[in-house]
Amino acid sequence: MADASRHRARRALRPVGDEELQLHHRVLHGYRRAYRMAGQGPVLVLIHGIGDSSATWADVIPDLARTHTVIAPDLLGHGASDKPRGDYSVAGYANGLRDLLTALGVESATLVGHSLGGGVAMQFAYQFPERTERLILVSAGGVGREVIPVLRAVSVPGAELMLSALRLPGMRLQVGLFARLMKLLDTDLGQDAGELLTVVDALPDATSRSAFIRTLRAVVDWRGQAVTMLDRCYLTQGMPTMLLWGDRDSVVPVRHAYRAHEAMPGSRLEIFEGTGHFPFHSDPARFLALVEEFTSTTSAAGWSREHWRELLVGAEGDGTQVAP
Repeated sequence: MADASRHRARRALRPVGDEELQLHHRVLHGYRRAYRMAGQGPVLVLIHGIGDSSATWADVIPDLARTHTVIAPDLLGHGASDKPRGDYSVAGYANGLRDLLTALGVESATLVGHSLGGGVAMQFAYQFPERTERLILVSAGGVGREVIPVLRAVSVPGAELMLSALRLPGMRLQVGLFARLMKLLDTDLGQDAGELLTVVDALPDATSRSAFIRTLRAVVDWRGQAVTMLDRCYLTQGMPTMLLWGDRDSVVPVRHAYRAHEAMPGSRLEIFEGTGHFPFHSDPARFLALVEEFTSTTSAAGWSREHWRELLVGAEGDGTQVAP
């Protein structure tokens, strides 16, 4: 906690400028994709979580843009991007991110992924290692089955009616009162209540709710997270990787951070004490300091086909398996 206080005392966040947070649009494969882009320098891609949008990074984009070209997309089905009846798998998102970066003339980048975005970042690194310079995973999904029960509930049949009910008169007030109670009781859920309400508010119509459910069902079922990145974590060997996690995360438990850290050779783990699922909201100064220090003191990964082959063959030879 003392370190975090020193970070906050040493620097103040830059004011948010309209130009830095302006939404841009590209049409790819017939669908409009929204993104924010600011700054100059090495490329830093910020990938938001499920039900969220690029707006979640608003408080940190201006500072990061002082030393980087920052690109923060609205994933398909989220924010101001189109919400078709399409592919909302993690691999589909990785492909879409590759296409957006290609359209913007970006060959490689450091990826910062939060929650679902962490899983997308890992999938991108797996599919396109030659285009991945570094990984920064923030409260990332895909490490174990455990996930907040409400997400498991929304993945089951009939969830559309449940989400629609949240739009009934008076329901938003009741949910807000419950969230406030959780915060007053100092529960872990209370740490994330405000941000989770933002997700509810981001689903105003049937199209948005359908895209949310399709995305969720691609990674979560009634038993929990259905997609794991643990079986391929060994492939991050040689790629600078940092894990950032709040120790009071109610969505993805902090024990997942230690599990991922153990599975990723040479990774770095930073725990935010007293913080929930959104450490870059709770302590943006420390988040910024860590990202800037990490990107400036590590060299971009150098991918080679032979190294990739050696990793694959070595894993095949030892016969080990990692359970989700």
